[in-house]
Parts: sequence; C-alpha cells; structure tokens
Amino acid sequence: MSDSLPTFRYHEDPLATGSIVSSPNACRRCGRQRGYIYVGPINASDDLDDAICPWCIADGSAAATFDAEFTDPQGVGDYGSWDAVPPEVVDEISHRTPGFSGWQQERWWTHCSDAAVFLGRAGGRELEERWADALASIKADVQMEGEDWRDYLAALDALESPTAYVFRCRHCGQLGGYSDCD
Repeated sequence: MSDSLPTFRYHEDPLATGSIVSSPNACRRCGRQRGYIYVGPINASDDLDDAICPWCIADGSAAATFDAEFTDPQGVGDYGSWDAVPPEVVDEISHRTPGFSGWQQERWWTHCSDAAVFLGRAGGRELEERWADALASIKADVQMEGEDWRDYLAALDALESPTAYVFRCRHCGQLGGYSDCD
C-alpha cells in the first residue's frame, strides 16, 4: 500500500500534472519504496531520474543531500519579468516543490508577490474550455495579435509543442502562465 502523498503549497496535484507517478522504485535518498516517485526535472550533482520520492522533496532532504534543484531559482518570476517574491518562496519552489517538464527552461509564474500554484500543461482547447482566464497572460507572453494569435492558440497542445503552462494565484485566484515550444 502507498503512503499518502505530502502536500505541496505550489503544486497541489503533482499526480495529475504527471510530475509524480506510481512506482515500485525505492527512493535514492531515504531508501523507501512508498509507491510514488518524482519524474520531473532535476538539476543535481548525481543522476536522479526516477529516483526521488515526493517525501524527500517535501522535507528538503533530497535537495540537501544531492545539491538538487527541481526548478531553476531564477525561473521563479521569469528571471525578473513577473512579480518579485521573497527568497523563502524561491527556496521552497526550487528545493521543496516538484517541478514540471517544459520544452525550454521552465518558468514559475508569480502574482501578488508570491509564486502561483502550478495547475498543469494545456493546449488551446483546454485553455478555452477549462482555463480561459489564463489566455490574456499567455497571449501577453507570446506578444501576438490577430490571426497570428489565433493560429498559435490553435496550435497549442498539452502533449506536443507548443504547450501552455497554467498557474493560479494563491491570493486573488487569477489564472496566468506562459507557453513555449521545442
């Protein structure tokens, strides 16, 4: 039987986003087989693909043991383009929150002087049907108008390039995000 997953303030459902998956693998940090393993990006001193459990991410022990980052600290707030956040927030996102895989270097949307909650990857259809309020942020990020924007929106795909990444502000509930492509 699997243990209950830890709670992540900035990534509420890492199972749904695909950053954590069911797995019989043992964690390289704690050695336990807890039924889940992290499969998102890791920048670390060792090769840790499919080798870290969510509990060792949540308590910071994976980051401390392997000098690991799950999101580039500079990407929190888009390298200064979005709201600045306190260093403690950057540390929590980088070292104690599951990241997500993008086509390019991942960025973590910020709003109301805090990091936002990652909701998932989206294509144009998902944006229009489920997360329409994020469209303005994504449109502003790509700086397109008219037919170029309509064509780009139609091309967005949750699994193929280009892809949108959707977030929700923890304070005001506004949706936002960005997109990228390979």
